Amino acid sequence: MRTRWQATDGFERRGLRAPTVLLAAAWALMTLTPAAQAAPAVGTFSIVAGDTVTGEVGVAVQSRVFGVGPRVAWVRGGIGAIATQAQSNESFGPRGLDLLAAGLDAREALDWLLAHDPGAAHRQVGIIDARGAVATWTGDSCMPWAGDSAGVAFGCQGNILVRAEVVAEMARAFQQTAGEELARRLIAALEAGQAAGGDSRGRQSAAILVGRPHPEFPEYAERYVDIRIDDHATPIAELARLYEIYESQGLVQAHLRFAEWQDAQGDSAAARRERERVGQVLVRMLAQERGDAQMLNSLAWFTATHDIYLLEALIAAQRAVALAPEDSNILDTLAEVHFRRGEIERAIETAQRALELSPEDVYLRGQLSRFQEAAKAP
Repeated sequence: MRTRWQATDGFERRGLRAPTVLLAAAWALMTLTPAAQAAPAVGTFSIVAGDTVTGEVGVAVQSRVFGVGPRVAWVRGGIGAIATQAQSNESFGPRGLDLLAAGLDAREALDWLLAHDPGAAHRQVGIIDARGAVATWTGDSCMPWAGDSAGVAFGCQGNILVRAEVVAEMARAFQQTAGEELARRLIAALEAGQAAGGDSRGRQSAAILVGRPHPEFPEYAERYVDIRIDDHATPIAELARLYEIYESQGLVQAHLRFAEWQDAQGDSAAARRERERVGQVLVRMLAQERGDAQMLNSLAWFTATHDIYLLEALIAAQRAVALAPEDSNILDTLAEVHFRRGEIERAIETAQRALELSPEDVYLRGQLSRFQEAAKAP
């Protein structure tokens, strides 16, 4: 059987494990039951990885099977991420995360799971822990081509693939996109794997799951990014499309929430990094020849209401209006951008146009009154 292991110091190291932590790990191990009935062999390629700056951990996966995401990907921000596939023992996901939470590192957790699984030779697993250490496993009985590759804070694995280059190209793409959002790097790895041949039987579903730890926002620990394509002719392309929509809305909101919290903590450098992520999304969106009105509108609204990237927000809002000139909500965003830029008369003019389209809208009336009051101020 083949196994590979690599540890890195990218994430903050924990101290020595206390006896109580080891006892907790022992308890978690005792709860393991005999391996479930082996699932049919499924051709799958996936990547587990982490971001050493933000503490994010994630999994991205593609397969010729319906709804691969919940079967393969398991994450817990601040704890680790696990991909379990081939003749998958899906209990490896929650149980492996419990072992990591109890203090084991990636290799220890993987070794314990495999040692208590009679079907270990049929399993393929990738684990990353909160320190960025990675452990991967490809059992001898996995269907060819099957193999894995681990690097600094990432591990790629695949089975029933066209060729070994699928995994090699995934690793290359992940490494070459350093500096990008973790989710974008994970999707880039899937795209490269598919371009190299992917699953030898075709494609059907894909998913990305990222967790990010934060003391004030526990909701992000398991669902910072959670997008699943259960049945699609080109699942990775659809995953990338939906991710761009989410990035312009939910992820931008998250970055701005983090930035505000970090400012309050006195960590201006971290806050600046979060806002720079928002700027990257906005610039990328403006570089596209054809835009989406709602995505442009969301970006313009979030940046304007946080008083950042106001010139870019104006361009985005104007493009959104050009695409949807009869949408009063989009006109309201343009009015807000003008107001934030100190262009009060333009804000009033645009707000009046929005109100003409939705004359009964109480919010739009309030916006117009707000701008008019500002115009009266000395």
